[in-house]
Amino acid sequence: MAHAYTPGLKVTARTLVKKQRRLPLPGETLVDRGQQVKGDDIVARTALPGNVQTVNVAGLLGVPPEDVPSLMSKKAGDAVAKDEVMALSKGFFGLFKSEVKAPVAGTVENVSSITGQVILREPPEPVQVDAYIEGVVGEVIPREGVVVETEASFVQGIFGVGGEVRGVIRMIVDKPEVVVTAALIPDDCKGQVLVGGSLVKYDAIERAVKLGAKAIVVGGIEDSTLRQFLGYDIGVAITGSEKKGLTVVATEGFGEMRMAQRTFDLLKSLVGRMASVNGATQIRAGVIRPEVIVPSDTNLGEVKQSTAEGGLALGMPVRIIRQPNFGKIGKVTNLPVELQTIETEAKARVLEVELEDGQRVLLPRANVEIIES
Repeated sequence: MAHAYTPGLKVTARTLVKKQRRLPLPGETLVDRGQQVKGDDIVARTALPGNVQTVNVAGLLGVPPEDVPSLMSKKAGDAVAKDEVMALSKGFFGLFKSEVKAPVAGTVENVSSITGQVILREPPEPVQVDAYIEGVVGEVIPREGVVVETEASFVQGIFGVGGEVRGVIRMIVDKPEVVVTAALIPDDCKGQVLVGGSLVKYDAIERAVKLGAKAIVVGGIEDSTLRQFLGYDIGVAITGSEKKGLTVVATEGFGEMRMAQRTFDLLKSLVGRMASVNGATQIRAGVIRPEVIVPSDTNLGEVKQSTAEGGLALGMPVRIIRQPNFGKIGKVTNLPVELQTIETEAKARVLEVELEDGQRVLLPRANVEIIES
């Protein structure tokens, strides 16, 4: 039988997490398979070719292109410093000499006697990739990167901004419905991942950035707050490249949305532990969700499989993704087999969900997403 639902977020106290850490260009890997790594360990590195600068030496010296090679004091392959003389004209009886200085530091890549131009390449830019999470190198991809594996607590969010950061988890609210304002941001939050309640205000984000916090994890965030924080509207694109000094993860959605009790309790149980947080989000094909990963202290044996793999089942936690109960969390209490007529007069498979306040609602199966555990 087909399953009429959308698998949703993962919120689990223990699962096997695998992260591929790949270089943008071929380079070298620095670790071996089976090696233990920490989040800030460099596992691979390479060098991006520097930018190319073209200098019209013939035009600057006022000579024919074919004369340029003989006037160069620097040949192809030679290093050159910024403002260093690299070409000098013969002048008139040794007088009125003209010179050409290098506009950037780098290497002379080519001297053309056809165009009279000299190509300079700036120094290569080193690129390093860290492990991101503490764990074991499960696979080495030659010249490209590695796959790091770890048993960890894993929380996915709905939306986030900001890149990969690491910090110690700290609760700043007692209840998941509390709105996070500047007054709740502690003075000593530098380097920490702050866990809040239903909403984060802009003044709280501003203070967290000022004090050096690494990330804020809350239930929801308003679009106006995002606009103030980033300085622009987010379009249909991938996030995560923002350089604003703080990663923000919304676990439930936009607006004031109470953080799911299960998510709140899990994060609360991880207080004081080192977490890896990434706000990167993509909502189109190739979905990427923001995440909080906290590696386990010990290996506790076999990791259980995701509860979502077998489809909907009684007792399974779900989130409602359509109005009028959008964003509410509950558990499946009934899965009628027969098609039923819904408000639109269409016939669809339905399910009964008991919400956290005890209320039971009947709705189409397509209107929920599973919270994987």
